[in-house]
Amino acid sequence: MDINTLRKENELIDLFCSLAEIPSPSLKEENLANRILEYCKDKNLNCELDAYKNVHITVNATDETKQPILLSAHMDVIGDDSPVKIHLDGDLIKAEGRTLGADDKAGVANALYFAVQLAKSDMKHGGLELIFTRDEESGMTGIKNIDFSKIRSKYVLVLDSDTLGQLLTSGASYTLAKVEVNSFKGGHSGIDIGDETRENAAKLIAELIAEFPQGVFYSENNQVITSCNIGGISSGNLDVTNIINTHGEATYSIRSSNKKKEEELKDLMKFLVDDFNKEYAGTAQAKITFKEHMPAFEKVEDDYIPILFETVAKKQGITPEISSFHAGAETHIYANQTNADGEKFAPYLVGLATVCNMHSADEYVDYKTMIQGQKLLQSLFEAYNS
Repeated sequence: MDINTLRKENELIDLFCSLAEIPSPSLKEENLANRILEYCKDKNLNCELDAYKNVHITVNATDETKQPILLSAHMDVIGDDSPVKIHLDGDLIKAEGRTLGADDKAGVANALYFAVQLAKSDMKHGGLELIFTRDEESGMTGIKNIDFSKIRSKYVLVLDSDTLGQLLTSGASYTLAKVEVNSFKGGHSGIDIGDETRENAAKLIAELIAEFPQGVFYSENNQVITSCNIGGISSGNLDVTNIINTHGEATYSIRSSNKKKEEELKDLMKFLVDDFNKEYAGTAQAKITFKEHMPAFEKVEDDYIPILFETVAKKQGITPEISSFHAGAETHIYANQTNADGEKFAPYLVGLATVCNMHSADEYVDYKTMIQGQKLLQSLFEAYNS
């Protein structure tokens, strides 16, 4: 079977392909957003763009006693605006010589197709909200420009995981740590080398970071919760050896899905810097600074969605994977915001298709898992509204 035959046979796959064929690199999603607007108009879905040109879609409740739920996905992809030529390789949908964009158009297609089917059904439900954001891959400016006060849902399913059956309940923050050492006297590597009041900052920065933790700082149930990783070290010039260096620095990434453990790690690093400064008082001084780039997505105490998801997935013959992930996604932004009723969002990163080799020219999606994912989403929504 070729891709055209498959598209004729399956409306969901045809929708995905039509979206994937529209190049949409970060901050150049206009053509895709317009295509979604046209599709929604044709299907009588309530759809609009916000001030930042994120897409908002709503399916009104048919039972006001029930609560709505939000599906979220991003429109931008890694790649340029060159043509996307799609073909079928067995069960795998691929693009010729470039990224396919299944990250995250598989999520967009599954959400959009589901909204159409729901709007046509006579099911009693509390409503459905959809948000398709811009610029997730580059700066997350799309999700950061959402007016969360207009969202009624408490539970958010971010359809951006790469494996069918995944429900990720927490994710790590990202904090940049910068360590600097300044020695008060430089000098000549020959003439001044015997002066004990002179310390080489290259040696000092190495000495200090040798005391810092590296790798996993804290884990639970064989899952990494908090980590610390050195990015790089800089001091002096490899081609110049006759100078006693006066400055050295190092950078670290700190990731944690537990704020308390992240603070413990930062406190340890600050303690080691303070201890260093006591030892080299009058000769050199170190300092450490922290800059948060992404807040933590901490697990909520409410297990309603995970229990529901596990039950539904198993009934569909899908093995559920309920765990945490040591990276960032739009879940992190939702987790630190509140909805129209002032409730904190309870977000989850959900896999409705298996996407491999994301962000590369070898990216592909198993189309059969996308079809299974649609059935999983439908069953989950029905269970949520039962």
